[in-house]
Amino acid sequence: MKPPVDDLVEWQLRTRSLRLPRSDELPLVMGIVNTTPDSFSDGGLWTQTETAVAHGLSLIEAGADILDIGGESTRPFSDPVDSQEEWRRVGEVVRILSHETDCPISIDTSKASVAKNAIDNGAEIINDVTGLQGDPAMVQIASETGAGICAMHMQGTPKTMQLNPAYESVVEEIYAFLEDRKNALVADGIAAESICLDPGIGFGKTHDHNIELMKHASKFLELGCPILIGHSRKGFLGKIVKQMLHREASLAERDIATAVTACSLADQGIHILRVHDVATVRLALTSYTSIRKTKLQL
Repeated sequence: MKPPVDDLVEWQLRTRSLRLPRSDELPLVMGIVNTTPDSFSDGGLWTQTETAVAHGLSLIEAGADILDIGGESTRPFSDPVDSQEEWRRVGEVVRILSHETDCPISIDTSKASVAKNAIDNGAEIINDVTGLQGDPAMVQIASETGAGICAMHMQGTPKTMQLNPAYESVVEEIYAFLEDRKNALVADGIAAESICLDPGIGFGKTHDHNIELMKHASKFLELGCPILIGHSRKGFLGKIVKQMLHREASLAERDIATAVTACSLADQGIHILRVHDVATVRLALTSYTSIRKTKLQL
């Protein structure tokens, strides 16, 4: 069965709607702004408000459709930070970027107080790696504010998720989880048109699990929600490069692998790609889809 890619037209955010791409259009690109000192690929680069804001503006200039701002690392084996410290890291960045640009701002948090503060300062989206299950107050905040939400699948917590991730059938189990979360969130008062879903590449998955999810990403379109994939610079890409080059992958090589993989996800009709290097991904997607359209017209 062909997934109903073009049945979805918009993702409803807090104050506006974001038009979703049709199956023959480029995916939307969500640019990552990490204000953490310990993120797995760019920790410490954007910890100052001025540098984080400048980085966000550069991502918009490179073609980002959404900015995702986070103040707590969720890399494997990371420790959580308290809500006050998380907000200290992201607060001014959210406020300035939401006022200086028209680009929708997403707050990457699993804490309801941080989400509420971000929304009060202009954020449009809550991107929660716990699927809105980590903080009992998060669902109420999402419902009351009308924010767009992205609910992700994660097996375990960032501290434990890579100890021994196991599935009988990874695609089917994560599909079932996301379907249940969507239904539960709607039952709790969140508008269905506000919900985006993310299978959680790298969050409680082995290398083989991640490859399987990437190969079958289009399956998740059948959930009838916008689908976001966050594969950027993840360990499974580093492993692929290492197997080929017989050494550790550089950051630039992971970005190339990210961009190439983005083309596969575009071919599958995925709506939104969350990436670090927006410019490289945009170039790859534009080149690839231009060639694909030419081929289809012949």
